[in-house]
Amino acid sequence: MKGSLIVLLFFIGGCLLGITGVLPFNLQQGNLTLYILYALMLQVGISIGSSKNLTGILQSLRPKHLLIPLATISGTLLFSAAASLFLTQWSIFDCMAVGSGFAYYSLSSILITQFKEASLGIQLATELGTIALLSNIFREMMALLGTPLLHKYFGKLAPISAAGVNSMDVVLPLITRYSGKEMIPVAIFHGILIDMSVPFFVSFFCHL
Repeated sequence: MKGSLIVLLFFIGGCLLGITGVLPFNLQQGNLTLYILYALMLQVGISIGSSKNLTGILQSLRPKHLLIPLATISGTLLFSAAASLFLTQWSIFDCMAVGSGFAYYSLSSILITQFKEASLGIQLATELGTIALLSNIFREMMALLGTPLLHKYFGKLAPISAAGVNSMDVVLPLITRYSGKEMIPVAIFHGILIDMSVPFFVSFFCHL
């Protein structure tokens, strides 16, 4: 939760810098966001590849565990599409692009802003990116705060699915506590697959 607040404060600080014109360059004309995206993707690859337990995790998994990330993706996209019925300003594909962040707020917000700028303009693209940032931060917070209730009423797999990409890091201690240590490999595997799917799904829906 602390990390989410720090990201939010940096975002607000960036908005203030942009409004006041303090920065000596125009972000709308530069490729800074694209370079940030490259850096984020490099970080994702390093974090996955450098895991000391990666081999053990893969060996302990079974094909049926693939159903968990599939359920997470399907459920998230379904309810994101349903949200478009109440948000007339945004299309069904815009809403699904936001949902495709799967709680990866930093990457999804940058991707959406970058991809939608050409079709929506910088103002609306930034607005949609902000929605992605906040909605995925809220998803992480709800997973952190709601894990005990999710486990109690929906079973030991529910906290993993609700956490999205954070099932392998931020929410993992709570998943371990309430769902059991045997769920650790499943949660990490789930988080890795969801993490890898974010750029694909966000890009796909942004270009529809």
